[in-house]
Amino acid sequence: MLVLKNWDTNLHSREKKTLWSFLFLYAFLVLISLFFVAFLYYDLQRELFLQHQKEALSNLTNEQINRLKTLHVTFDKERLYPRDERFNSAIYDSGLHEIFSTLRSQNVNLYDDIYIKEHKIYFIKELESYYLGARYIALEVPEPAHWDKKIYRTLFLYGGIIFALTVLIGYFLLKLLLRPMRDAISLLDRFIKDTTHELNTPVNTILSNIEMIDPTQLDPALLKKINRITIASKTISNLYDDLTYLILSHRLSSHDETVDLQLLLEERLEYFSLLCESKKIRVGTCLEANVVMSIDRKKITKLLDNILSNAVKYNHIGGTIDVELHDKLIRISDSGRGMDASKTKHAFERYVRFDRSVGGFGIGLSIVAAIAKEYGLNVDIESKRNEGTKVSISW
Repeated sequence: MLVLKNWDTNLHSREKKTLWSFLFLYAFLVLISLFFVAFLYYDLQRELFLQHQKEALSNLTNEQINRLKTLHVTFDKERLYPRDERFNSAIYDSGLHEIFSTLRSQNVNLYDDIYIKEHKIYFIKELESYYLGARYIALEVPEPAHWDKKIYRTLFLYGGIIFALTVLIGYFLLKLLLRPMRDAISLLDRFIKDTTHELNTPVNTILSNIEMIDPTQLDPALLKKINRITIASKTISNLYDDLTYLILSHRLSSHDETVDLQLLLEERLEYFSLLCESKKIRVGTCLEANVVMSIDRKKITKLLDNILSNAVKYNHIGGTIDVELHDKLIRISDSGRGMDASKTKHAFERYVRFDRSVGGFGIGLSIVAAIAKEYGLNVDIESKRNEGTKVSISW
């Protein structure tokens, strides 16, 4: 079952959605950039920290080398490897094999002169002279506690400020970019309102005068012309009603009443009878009696008119329309062009049209969706290309 979605298609909600979507993407890109800069900054500060440690560890290493030199001279008398409570150390031969070690780690990288591993700082130095057969000496000292805390504090503080300012600037820039579009749509909206207002009088005048004509007094040729004028006038009238509903729907109050759906459907089918005759469409009905609904009569009429209008508009010459009414169900089926099943979920979106070979603005089903939402109606669309469409309204 297709559940109606995307009801709120007004300009404000679309603009707000666009704004937040852009800000989310923009903020994401800004965060990536800030993380990259933060990584470079942290790496730079880490290198500076290690350079500072390197100077201190170099002095400790020299002290240890002097001890090794002394032990090398007195090795026949004393063979105790020199130790220091400030650090651990190890010596390696020219083949990088361990000679002696007091280090916590057994895997020392002798190719880096200084690095941090498992909260320990390792300093490697190559000896100028071989003492005790050693070519390399490695020192291990504890990593100073929270040495990077200040770096993180700086990153979070300035990163947060830069992020907030950048997103704020992006928000106002997007508002400026959206303003021309908003103004253009507002201008178009005013144009539609003015045009709709101007259509009202001539359309009503045409329809009123046509209703005053007695078809029995006309010859067949003239009657055919009058019928064409009637069809064109009703088409314009339906378009006028749709535009009026779109413009004034937020101001229209509902006046619910008990509506006999059988009588209403018969009335609307009579209204579309000339349009059906012009395309030689056969209309079949199966209308159950005494099916009523508490709803605004104008709104349920508009809902049915838009579905019936589409059934006629997108039908083939000589096609069929079947209208069913059962308890809590209205079903309108046609043998028209149909659409791909994958596209039905977008059918209720305003201005969406799948067949541009016929007239229309793509607003009819969006009005159906709005009325259905207001009254809690379920609208399902089943359609197959070149086989037809079935619209079911249940409650």
